[in-house]
Amino acid sequence: MQQAMKKLHTPQGDICYWCSCHAADAPWLVFLPGLTADHRLFAPQLAHFATKYNCLVWDAPGHGLSRPFELEFDLTAMAEYLHRILQTEGIMQPLMIGQSLGGYLAQQYLCLYPQQVCGIVSIDSGPLARRYYRRWELACLKHTRGMYAAIPWSWLRFFAARGNAETATGRQQMLQMMDGYDRRSFAELAGFGFRLLAEGIEATTEVPPCPTLLLCGRQDKVGFVLRFNRCWSQQQQLPLQWIEGAGHNANVDAPLAVNAAIDDFIAKLMADLPSQ
Repeated sequence: MQQAMKKLHTPQGDICYWCSCHAADAPWLVFLPGLTADHRLFAPQLAHFATKYNCLVWDAPGHGLSRPFELEFDLTAMAEYLHRILQTEGIMQPLMIGQSLGGYLAQQYLCLYPQQVCGIVSIDSGPLARRYYRRWELACLKHTRGMYAAIPWSWLRFFAARGNAETATGRQQMLQMMDGYDRRSFAELAGFGFRLLAEGIEATTEVPPCPTLLLCGRQDKVGFVLRFNRCWSQQQQLPLQWIEGAGHNANVDAPLAVNAAIDDFIAKLMADLPSQ
């Protein structure tokens, strides 16, 4: 996606994002990377979709080039920052495509602006609603910073790459994204992000209905993502597609399968639109 970086200025810091406009009447796809990842996570998707749709991707507050940024916001504020960006760019009714924390953010955005989302694609994420989670799972999420801070940086890089991706390409990309941090800043961001997520889940009883596609790497090793997706799909009757040979960063491990699934989902969304 060849587009100059733009910035949303806030008192807490600048938020960087990139837009690519294919055609004025083309749908908008908004890509939301997961915790500690940045816009590079969606490089395989932007290369594919920017040739036919309008695309936006950001570095979430405190991530990538959106640093330094005061880590004093919650999931609601994160969604409000995103809303300001979409308003600035005149983006209406986008398809939200979120990986991991980005998928939770898409649901929070839907809670705040239920009439302003045409659909959600969740990639290795989970449901935002409280009922899916055990109390101890949320408690553990709130106390991860010390664990990350205690692990030597070389080990942390190794385990993060192996834990998030199954392919050499996916692992190399994870390492490249981690290059922007040191152990202290990475541990601080990860700990903050997991707490933000736990508190967001605790505060959410239900997410408004919306066309949603669940994608999940068959070999996802992060937490209980596999269980969450099974339960989410069953309870909400949502389509769930397992991505073979892929881990938590399924869109990087298996971009062709993920892109094809998103293409099919967009085709169904457009077919359901009322004829003019």
